[in-house]
Amino acid sequence: MTSENFPSVRMRRLRKTPALRDLVRENTVTMSDLILPIFVEEDIDAPLPISSMPGVVRIPEKDLAAEIKAIQADGVKAVMMFGVSHHKDATGSDSWKSDGLLSRMIKRAKDAAPDMVVMADTCFCEYTDHGHCGVVDHGHVDNDATLENLAMQAVCSARAGADVIAPSAMMDGQIAVLRQGLDEAGFTDTPIMAYSSKFASAFYGPFRAAAGCELKGDRKTYQMDPFNGREALRESLLDESEGADFLMVKPGLPYLDVLARVREHTLLPLAVYQVSGEYAMIKFAAAAGALDEKRVVRETLGAFKRAGADLILSYFARDIGREGF
Repeated sequence: MTSENFPSVRMRRLRKTPALRDLVRENTVTMSDLILPIFVEEDIDAPLPISSMPGVVRIPEKDLAAEIKAIQADGVKAVMMFGVSHHKDATGSDSWKSDGLLSRMIKRAKDAAPDMVVMADTCFCEYTDHGHCGVVDHGHVDNDATLENLAMQAVCSARAGADVIAPSAMMDGQIAVLRQGLDEAGFTDTPIMAYSSKFASAFYGPFRAAAGCELKGDRKTYQMDPFNGREALRESLLDESEGADFLMVKPGLPYLDVLARVREHTLLPLAVYQVSGEYAMIKFAAAAGALDEKRVVRETLGAFKRAGADLILSYFARDIGREGF
């Protein structure tokens, strides 16, 4: 213990210079790992800022093509699209119409940037007048009736040009039904990104304002209990068995244990969603001078990669493309 050569193992040897630290870094984040969620609203004339998500706006549908080109020019390679509908009803039927908002925005995005990966969030909360993610019958979401509608929505999105179908409704059996529906419609090569371990989280608050999908009540009967870890693994493995091509854990930071556990049990590409509440906390803390935004964003994205994520949905993606870390 007192030898002049103690300690023989000096971990600091590999931390001496920035170049050496970069050389031995175990995980990296590139723009190819990031997916930018965007909100598109019909029948508005100017971008609508989201007060609870500084820097995020609802994009006017009429400006979508130009905005997608600008997003791509900033280095973003993939977007997840959420529509803010002015044509809501009890079932969200506008989302499976060929001339509905969902189809229109997918077409505009693909026409504007054919090389960009356009992902279609496949759910109903943005399109229903009650805000639930499916058909409501006597106060409860009807799982099986919702499945039929999800299949129609998925096929509609694929016809519009979506590169990836991303069901987030958390209905039992939804991956199998969507896979069958897509295959029967001729979209056998269209992959499905399952929101496979999606929790009934308080961190979604700002998103609901951004997407216009507030509701009375909650989604606890179909989204997961935040205290359950084993159930999250079951959900993801069920989606894999039904034909999912990607899995996802949502939210991100509060569920790194779930992310790591799913990673240990699957070989599929694994995504994590750094949700609106996570984004807002960093933004407001940075605005108050409590945190260095760039360093904290870098650290959180590194945590996702370290826990096993291949892909990260983050509202910071465009900022990173423009400014780096």
